[in-house]
Amino acid sequence: MYDSILFPTDGSEPAGSVLEYAVDVASEHGATLHVLSVADASREDVGRAGEEAMDAPRLAAQEIVDDAASRAREGGVSVVSAVREGDPSAAIVEYGDASGVELVVMPTHGRHGLKRFLLGSVTERVINTADVPVVAVNPDRERPLRYPPANVLVPTDGSAGAERALSEAIAVTRATGATLHLLHVVETGRLGPDARAVLDEAALTERADEIVAGAVEAARAESLDAVESAVEFGVPSKEIRRYSEANAIDLAVLGTQGETDFSRYVMGGVSAKIVRTSPVPVMWVR
Repeated sequence: MYDSILFPTDGSEPAGSVLEYAVDVASEHGATLHVLSVADASREDVGRAGEEAMDAPRLAAQEIVDDAASRAREGGVSVVSAVREGDPSAAIVEYGDASGVELVVMPTHGRHGLKRFLLGSVTERVINTADVPVVAVNPDRERPLRYPPANVLVPTDGSAGAERALSEAIAVTRATGATLHLLHVVETGRLGPDARAVLDEAALTERADEIVAGAVEAARAESLDAVESAVEFGVPSKEIRRYSEANAIDLAVLGTQGETDFSRYVMGGVSAKIVRTSPVPVMWVR
């Protein structure tokens, strides 16, 4: 399914903890793993004068990529290593485009730590600009990572973005033999605990059932038999997390347009909350 996978690394502990997962994904699909490190000359610690100082970022990046590539080869996968210079997010996307990678796997945060957690981070920019799916892995997770997945979750709102996510998830489940879980959350959290009494619950449930039924039909049309579906009421990010934990979900797949558009991040959108709290890797399909 994926023949070429990109793993960008900055040599940080978070990135190192996600490398093994990237190797597992590449191994499962028989893919070549591209290990990339970007020499970011904009960093404050390399703003010194002198040729030696100017070379320091690239030398450091080369050391980082050599170490990660060596570890990846120990996992038995084919590896291509590369170093680029410039803005990290732009360099990652440009390298991916030029190398024909079909999937990017990277941590939600790296060297700059939790203070830059997604807000303006490299991962956010890659998610927003890459033409291929991006799997964001939270290095601070409590659950162990698992690939191939046994259970794949698609939270769906019936939008075009959700449809694209569903298509990608169907391909993943077919390739790995996983069970596909389809979930729609009727958002009532902002209206308080009595929201279902205030709103027309019958109409909400009917619409939710239609959305889920359409997703199930699309999955069945692709000859998937292991399909589970559910409708929940509440705060979407919380319900998605709760469902993931209750059903041993190994991978969630979301679209970045529609009601789960990543552009809503600065307004506290569903997508950002899911990434912040997800106990499992999240694949973003733009």
